Amino acid sequence: MKSFKFNIRGNDYEVEIVKLENSLAEVEVNGTIYQVEIEKRKTETKTPILVRSAVVKPEGSHIIARNETVRATVYSVKAPLPGCILSIFINQGDKIKRGDKILVYEAMKMENNLLAEKDGIIKTLKVKVGDNVLQGDVLLEIE
Repeated sequence: MKSFKFNIRGNDYEVEIVKLENSLAEVEVNGTIYQVEIEKRKTETKTPILVRSAVVKPEGSHIIARNETVRATVYSVKAPLPGCILSIFINQGDKIKRGDKILVYEAMKMENNLLAEKDGIIKTLKVKVGDNVLQGDVLLEIE
């Protein structure tokens, strides 16, 4: 198969690989045949190092710009599951507090109470009794 010449501690050796199967090899060293077991080692691969240039930050980039003219925020209440509106307990313009019952809807053959998540005033009511809604549909807006 392959021939090699080795010099170990001043002695020359002629090695020929006669047979190679899996991890066993039959080698001939200076005319004498030996059976040896080959140990396979994984060599470590070097990971390349990425070198990036320094990020240049524009002057004043650490300051967050805010729009102070818009103060009133509108919070949309969305349907958590698809279903049908059974009853509504509020009207447009009503003041509500966190935890107040807003409406009851049927989803997955169960009646579910929808409670207010924050205090506010009902800006718009987008559903009525008997409406079918999909998950994520806006039911009402709180200001």
